[in-house]
Amino acid sequence: MLSIPHSKHLLTYQLPSLVAMTMMFIKASCMVALLVLLLTVTVPEVEAVTCGQVVGSVAPCLGYLRSGGNPPPACCNGIRGLRNQARTTADRKAICNCLKSASSSYRGVSGNNAASLPGKCGVNLPYKISPSTDCNRIQ
Repeated sequence: MLSIPHSKHLLTYQLPSLVAMTMMFIKASCMVALLVLLLTVTVPEVEAVTCGQVVGSVAPCLGYLRSGGNPPPACCNGIRGLRNQARTTADRKAICNCLKSASSSYRGVSGNNAASLPGKCGVNLPYKISPSTDCNRIQ
């Protein structure tokens, strides 16, 4: 005949290991939750737009900026691209500062042509392209 150990003795032997396994599971769950939280918080954002990208986008506009007339399609595509890249306040400020710097560093660029460029391309920028624009006020 098969003898079944008394349930009281069985519970006495299994309880400490059950408690230990439960504690290990809780600790492991907390570690996983902490790791997920840290990964979520520390994921780097995409880098801001660079001045090189801005200058490259407006390079096809140089003829218009100097002489006026109608901006070429490549110029307007560049202006649209800049507007689309300006997803965050930091991006908009970076683009503004680069445009401001570029507008004052190229000889023969008309301030009026620079200011009217977005409108000529049918693009709404939240600031005027001008050396006097305060890019820090852009939101």
